[in-house]
Amino acid sequence: MKVRIKLEYDGSNYSGWQLQVGQDSIQARLEAALERIFASHVRVHGSGRTDAGVHALGQVAAFELPRDFELDELKRAMNALLPPDIAIIDATAASGDFDPRRDARLRAYEYRVLNRDRRSVFDYRYAWLVPSPLNLDAMNEAAGRLIGEHDFASFRSLGSEETTTLRRVYVSEWRRDRDRFIYRVEAGSFMRHMVRTMVATMVEAGRGKLAPAQVTALIEARDRSLAPASAPPQGLFLIEVRY
Repeated sequence: MKVRIKLEYDGSNYSGWQLQVGQDSIQARLEAALERIFASHVRVHGSGRTDAGVHALGQVAAFELPRDFELDELKRAMNALLPPDIAIIDATAASGDFDPRRDARLRAYEYRVLNRDRRSVFDYRYAWLVPSPLNLDAMNEAAGRLIGEHDFASFRSLGSEETTTLRRVYVSEWRRDRDRFIYRVEAGSFMRHMVRTMVATMVEAGRGKLAPAQVTALIEARDRSLAPASAPPQGLFLIEVRY
């Protein structure tokens, strides 16, 4: 029986989603909990690999159960065994051929910027502190230039093994809530560090250090060295995966 789970996690204490030798990861914690329940190893596959320090409110994963198990009880058992910064939201039966990564039609992320002159003892793990004033209109003008199908080679992580750097972005917009700027982006898929590099570029536009029109030039250049360093991971949240 294949099970599909939806989960949330605070990625602050983990090396990311993926299993890594000698590192603590979300995938490792899930598999350890399942091994305690079933006394055998269960491989968990996720919809995508969030990086170290990145959070999720709607990650999706799937795995095969070694034996029949009531799903509400499975959710309760997993949550009892998982650390408090990882939680299973729901568990449902899935078709045998369900693949959480390949079957995903759209992924939505949010990035949070705290725009004030002092850090927050509550938000330092969940937002990027940017003390200089930001222009929301300039950031949204820059964000709009990312919508559509483009070659995002200028925004990917160097050395990443991607078969293509073409991506289609459906939503790209900022909103402001007092001293917080929140960016939402939706696309079929993203390359490693793509969202964080896009955010860093738009923040430069908000600071007045980059004209929004230069975003188009960055896309057309397809040169990672021309774009700013990626924004830090703690402001990034995987919000939703749609199928």
